[in-house]
Amino acid sequence: MGLDISVLVVDWERLAVFAPGERWERLVDAAYPDECDAEFFAELPDGWVRFPGEVAEWSALYEFRSTSGSFKAHFWAGERWEDVREQAVPELRAALDVFLSGLFWDPYDMAVPPAGTGADAPGVRELLAGRGTGLLVACPPETVPVLAAAWAVAEPLLDGLKGPHTAHADAPGRWIADHDEFAVLLREWAEVVREAHARGWGIVGLPF
Repeated sequence: MGLDISVLVVDWERLAVFAPGERWERLVDAAYPDECDAEFFAELPDGWVRFPGEVAEWSALYEFRSTSGSFKAHFWAGERWEDVREQAVPELRAALDVFLSGLFWDPYDMAVPPAGTGADAPGVRELLAGRGTGLLVACPPETVPVLAAAWAVAEPLLDGLKGPHTAHADAPGRWIADHDEFAVLLREWAEVVREAHARGWGIVGLPF
């Protein structure tokens, strides 16, 4: 058993309409609606899942095709970036620092420009009545364009990281074994950011 992650794009304004004590439960319900039984979840398609009913009006769940729902892949992608970031060209390094630290990478003590994300981002703790600290990802709507802009710089440069990744970060047989797996996961996150940006919504990652 390990930690899983359920990633949602969320209409922040609609979530704020719910009573403060209800918002966390509403997010949980958005990821796992009561009306959907175990057989339904066993047959979830890859990619976006828009459930029927009210939750679909203010949220959408993204099922990562490359991770089987485990958070381990995201954690180890952050570790691979740690291993290879000094070998990345400056433009790619700066862009991925912003993109990844806005989502799942902990930059530790590095001087990474803040993207205004995470449990302590403005409004997150208040919106979720203190439960924001339970989120694995917290990206309010106003920060999503920052991540989208960073990805627009990083994406065309990403394939150029393959050689450095092979030399410094490949880990055969482990999570995020090579550059291809790293790039696939990042492109899935880019799809989440793209959808949130298009809707003017935020992003949350629930720890299950």
